[in-house]
Amino acid sequence: MNKAPLKIFHVMAGAPHGGAETACIDMCIAMKEAGQSIEVATRPNASRVPALEDAGIPVHPLQFGGFADFSTAWRLKKIFQDFKPDIVQTWMSRASWKTPHWSPSMGIPRYSVVARLGGYYKLKYFKSCDFFVTITPDIKDHLVKNGIAPERIRHINNFAETEDVVQPLNRSDYGVPGDAPLLLGLGRLHPAKAFDTLIKSVADLPGVYLWIAGEGAQRAELETLIQELGVESRVRLLGWRNDRAALLQASDICFFSSRYEPFGTVFVQAWAQKTPLITTNADGPRQFVRDGQDGLMVNIDDVDGFKAAIQRLSSDKGLQKDLVERGYHRYKSEFSKEHSVQAYLDYYREILQAA
Repeated sequence: MNKAPLKIFHVMAGAPHGGAETACIDMCIAMKEAGQSIEVATRPNASRVPALEDAGIPVHPLQFGGFADFSTAWRLKKIFQDFKPDIVQTWMSRASWKTPHWSPSMGIPRYSVVARLGGYYKLKYFKSCDFFVTITPDIKDHLVKNGIAPERIRHINNFAETEDVVQPLNRSDYGVPGDAPLLLGLGRLHPAKAFDTLIKSVADLPGVYLWIAGEGAQRAELETLIQELGVESRVRLLGWRNDRAALLQASDICFFSSRYEPFGTVFVQAWAQKTPLITTNADGPRQFVRDGQDGLMVNIDDVDGFKAAIQRLSSDKGLQKDLVERGYHRYKSEFSKEHSVQAYLDYYREILQAA
């Protein structure tokens, strides 16, 4: 017998671009495709809002301002009274802080607030939350150490959702020779992503090319570094892109260079697209990637280690094949969209049954 669809309301404040923001939109659309009733509140955004609306998901643009913003919580309360959600799923701290807890005065059936944590946030912003989803075991441990009962927490992996490739990318259009090793970095242009270290490493490897797809406050600094190192012809900042799959498929290696990363969906996206992976031993990848089996792992900010890993993987086709096969198996068994969505829905139904 088919289970009745759930009414799930997602709340995302978020920056203009970012991994958690992308994961939220991917999850909302995936839950809609799985037959659930979905609505979303988020800041106005030129890419997120159209993507949700194109998927047939009602979107409520809200301010999500600071302490002086009282309208967001008030408007959320009114929206909940109309929608009557079973579950309110919040993403990160600001959304959780602004989300009202259920009260009998709202005149609607009880809903539970479930916070999704992708980092080690201060728990003072999560007082309205009844339950928690963490994307790594370490973040779950962080919550327990800070007083959250383990039975209120569920670890559920992110999934890697990349769009179908309608038009493959032609590397020559970007000045990349057909036989040259091409690396890809994905993420915000932020010091935490250590794209500066990756650029320095590529600068010391003649004939190696690098694309960095992302946007952020560090753009000018990285552009200056590229010019100072004289690698304008080999290193390209592509801006924020929505063709992740095409970029990964056009590249020879995905290099996840982060200094700080609680999870890091990029390594799963590389596995999903069968692109050989190199990653640092930042918190997120360290908990999942198996060095030498489904990826190569290097120390954070280790330029010599970066270069050695690039040279090793570029020259060893057998190693590339082994990493790709094992990584794709990990993706299918642990990080697929179907696996992750079902884990969320099962958790929601457990919460509702226990209420």
